[in-house]
Amino acid sequence: MKKFLLGAAALAAMAAPAFAADIQPRPYTKAPAYTAPALVYNWTGFYIGGHVGGAFAGNDSLQGSDARFLGGVQGGFDYQFAPNWVVGAEAQYSWLNGGSNNGVLFPGGTLVTSNTDQLGSVTGRVGYTWGPALLYAKGGYAWRDGNNLGVTVGGLPAGFTNNGNRNDGYTVGGGLEYMFAPNWSAKAEYQYYDFGKTTFTAGPADITGQSFRNDEHTVKVGVNYRFGWGGPAASKY
Repeated sequence: MKKFLLGAAALAAMAAPAFAADIQPRPYTKAPAYTAPALVYNWTGFYIGGHVGGAFAGNDSLQGSDARFLGGVQGGFDYQFAPNWVVGAEAQYSWLNGGSNNGVLFPGGTLVTSNTDQLGSVTGRVGYTWGPALLYAKGGYAWRDGNNLGVTVGGLPAGFTNNGNRNDGYTVGGGLEYMFAPNWSAKAEYQYYDFGKTTFTAGPADITGQSFRNDEHTVKVGVNYRFGWGGPAASKY
C-alpha cells in the first residue's frame, strides 16, 4: 500500500507541469471608458440678489432724455416643470440717481421738472430653460416714489394744477439668466414701466392742457443666490 501511494504521488508530480501548460491565460480586455454623468439644472427654489443698470425716460415724458444710474435688490421663487418650463414670482426695488433733472422747457419759457428716484415691481414670470440658461418674460404691478412736479417761469415758481400724476402702474419685460456656479446665477434684463399720463389743467399758458406720459425704460444686469435647489440638482445617466 505504501508503494502504491508513493507511485501515485510521483505520477501526479510528473503530470502537473503538463496540465499547467495546457491552461491558456485569460485574454486582456480594456475597461470601458468612464463617462461623466450629465448635469441636470433645477431652477426650483427661492432666490435673492442685486442689480445695477440705467433708466431712460420715454420720448413723451417729463423726465427728460438723460440716462440715470439705478441699483437695487430683488427676490423671488421659481418652479420648474414639464421639464423645461419655469414659472415664478419676483419682487424688485430700484433706486435711481439724478431724480430732479433738467426737465422740459416749453416755448413760453416755462420749465417743468420732475423727481422720481425709486421704482418697484411685483411680477410673475415664465421662461424656457435649456441646460444652465433661462430665457424669460415678466409682467405685473409697478410702483414709483412720488413724482413731485415743479413749474418755474424765469426761475421763479409758478402755480399749476394737474391730474393723472400716478404712482401706480404696470411693468413688462424679459431677460436671460444663466447658472454659472452651483446656487449662483447672473442675468441681463430689460423692463418697461408705465404710470399713465399727467395733464396740466391750469398754470402758465404754454403748459395748460399739455399731457405727458410717465414711463421708464430700464436695462439691468444682476446676480442671484439660489437657496438649496439653485445649482446642478442631480446626475442623469
